[in-house]
Amino acid sequence: MWAAISYLILACVLIFIGWEIHSIYFSLFFYWTALSLSLVSGAYIFNIGKIFRKRENGVIPFYIRWAFIPFLLGAQVYNAWSRKHDKVPPIQQINDNLFLACRLFPSDIDTLKSNNITAILDVTCEFDGLEWSSTQERINYLNIPVLDHSVPTRSQLNQAINWIHHQIQKNNKVVVHCALGRGRSVFVMAAYLLSQNKHADVHDVLAQIKETRETANLNKRQLRHLAKRHKSGELVIKNRAFLIANPVSGTKIWQEKEQFIIARLSTYYDLTVMTTSPDINGIELAKQALSENPDIVIACGGDGTVAEVASVLVNTPCKLGIIPLGTANALAHVLMGISSKFIPVEQACDLIIDGQSTLIDTAYCNDDLMLLLAGIGFEHAMIEKADREFKNKFGQLAYLTGFFQAFSEQKSQQLNVKLDDNAPMMITTSSFVVANAAPFTTLLAQGGGQPNHSDGLLDINWLIPNKENSTTVLSIAELMFSSITQSHLAINSQHTNAKKVEISSENGIKYVIDGEVKTADRLVIEIQPASLNVISKEI
Repeated sequence: MWAAISYLILACVLIFIGWEIHSIYFSLFFYWTALSLSLVSGAYIFNIGKIFRKRENGVIPFYIRWAFIPFLLGAQVYNAWSRKHDKVPPIQQINDNLFLACRLFPSDIDTLKSNNITAILDVTCEFDGLEWSSTQERINYLNIPVLDHSVPTRSQLNQAINWIHHQIQKNNKVVVHCALGRGRSVFVMAAYLLSQNKHADVHDVLAQIKETRETANLNKRQLRHLAKRHKSGELVIKNRAFLIANPVSGTKIWQEKEQFIIARLSTYYDLTVMTTSPDINGIELAKQALSENPDIVIACGGDGTVAEVASVLVNTPCKLGIIPLGTANALAHVLMGISSKFIPVEQACDLIIDGQSTLIDTAYCNDDLMLLLAGIGFEHAMIEKADREFKNKFGQLAYLTGFFQAFSEQKSQQLNVKLDDNAPMMITTSSFVVANAAPFTTLLAQGGGQPNHSDGLLDINWLIPNKENSTTVLSIAELMFSSITQSHLAINSQHTNAKKVEISSENGIKYVIDGEVKTADRLVIEIQPASLNVISKEI
């Protein structure tokens, strides 16, 4: 916080000077510098190391360099002066495989080569990294942007220690560097060393580092965070991964994205790739993977593939990662947000690398795992009428066409419904949906806003037909408004919650569960709270 306050005070001083100077050109320079420092101050307040948009390959975009020239130039000058007068060498060996360093320059390449260093972890955000490919050296490089004097986020630290571990397993020697090799790099290296010995003491590990690099010195905030994360058990290497891909999901994107996905994830994980076939499905492959005690199993396919893999991982500590390749990708939409519709593979890989997970509810419908919802009426008819070939060609538009066809042929039916231990009730409706999770685009599940997949409750929604025993366009519009406002505003529908739902009908029930069409005489749907550990956006 002292850094944020210092930059903010300096920005105010520069604004005052710019106001007092009569030359417009000098005033603009001072205002520009003040704006740059104000933004940096805000970055420190909210710990946003990505403010400089430094990429994994170490490049700061040119437009950022121009916008932050006053700050970046000042940081460059201070770093050059400090390095010149530093009392320790630029690069020092901590153990057989790990080195600590200050910001690296081309002049350090000979030292890297003489120590057989082939992997560099850069934890600065305010300097361009060297273009290692132009040095013709075989260097594995990764940048994780952390503000000076600050600490990496949970996902950044998870990414860093897993990357270091993966490089060492490949017999690469790793150098971790920040601006001067005193704070940020020491934090990350100490975190990795602690991950290798959960019984180690934070102060002992730091003392070990300081024996070699005497300038290594965490500030109070860094020391507090390191001790807290070690005590909470966060500093654990979890990089054994199995990827189960369905090569025919959706529009067969796997063939196009296979090399990208494997290359992206293999940098962080010991990755084993398995593919489904007509003879072996995701369930069998997930059982094989689970027998190897992995840290994460990644389902790469549509909602059907995700459901198969998830059915094996329910009530186990193993994480489920999802790379959406299907037509609807509804669960990925719930967990990743609307952006999963535009860059699904890239975003999913980033989240899997970050490694942050959350426990979500699942449910069972007649002993079948239900991650999303079971639907009777419109939802069933929509899925049933969506042609497979049309889905492959037009994606979710096929469902929209199916919905309009189902709407034009709508039929109400009588259902006997029992919620928890309440008395059974007769419901006449053209749409009855029991949801555990559903994206906001699944309108028929939005009677009470988007279902909460972590509340231990099922969301039950049904439409109320008019006097002609049909559903009007107004009812659908109300559900759309409920989806947008995330509230129960639809007057032509009913919404409630329960832990268990029992449904029966004299004529049997045609229903859909997570996109699969089925029939039964009776449905029993029961929630399984916090039963699946799944990769999702960090909260």
